[in-house]
Amino acid sequence: METYHLPALLEESIAGLNLRPDGVYVDVTFGGGGHSRAILSHLKTGRLIAFDQDIDAVVNIINDEKLIFLNQNFRFLKNNLRYLGFQAIDGLIADLGVSFHQFDEPERGFSFRSDAVLDMRMNRNAALSAADILRTYDEEALAGIFYRFGELDNSRRIARAIVRARNISPVVTVNELSDAVKGLVPVNQEHKFYAKLFQSLRIEVNKEMDALMDMLRQALEVLRPGGRLVVITYHSIEDRLVKNFIRTGNFEGISEKDFYGNLIVPFRAINKKVIVPDEKEIEKNNRARSARLRIAEKI
Repeated sequence: METYHLPALLEESIAGLNLRPDGVYVDVTFGGGGHSRAILSHLKTGRLIAFDQDIDAVVNIINDEKLIFLNQNFRFLKNNLRYLGFQAIDGLIADLGVSFHQFDEPERGFSFRSDAVLDMRMNRNAALSAADILRTYDEEALAGIFYRFGELDNSRRIARAIVRARNISPVVTVNELSDAVKGLVPVNQEHKFYAKLFQSLRIEVNKEMDALMDMLRQALEVLRPGGRLVVITYHSIEDRLVKNFIRTGNFEGISEKDFYGNLIVPFRAINKKVIVPDEKEIEKNNRARSARLRIAEKI
């Protein structure tokens, strides 16, 4: 049987939640249910609300009366909690990025290892796919997403090559995109180049950074004082947003002071230094290699 997803830093993240048997917790990235299952094992009278916008995750719903599963984007966190009658929560966990299942299903178009239509939608009902972006965005817009979300230095040349290729023939599949940009791949860096390119398209398709910022703002509102925020990131763009928000309450990392000159700090960082997987975990789960864990407590 295919492993839907193997969660990274499972023990460390669950410990970071500081679970109470009667607490109310949220898993905003249910996926294969790994984190949710671990949380539920600690609850007695508590509740867990789990979010996942991917309909495929429904097959992993755990038969437990303490669980409420929502097939929703986590950017709608606050409204859904209010609708369910929860005014505050004791902890929230987010394991960002793409699940094994999404990468390993070629027709989803998340991976550059198999030829398929470039879809990349986590919510299959969303209007815009990666192929749509490559077809409709102008050169400047394409260069912008490759630079911002892929941190590709030659983003303008990549965008120009794609526009040139699509003027001859549509660029809608993995192989067609690879053919369009193959002359721009740095020597001996093919994997890294395509990983960044596909990451940038996926982030744009799913508006991941907007959703992350929406969720973090709402998490600050719904967490009780002393409640825990636990976030696992996989690339520097999302990690920077999380780090800045924990430290300053904004995404620019700009410290603000109150009338008396005291720093306004919404969270207390539990781990001063980011937590990363050890070699033993990486050996079992190579995709955990880029995982970074941050834990904070609401003040």
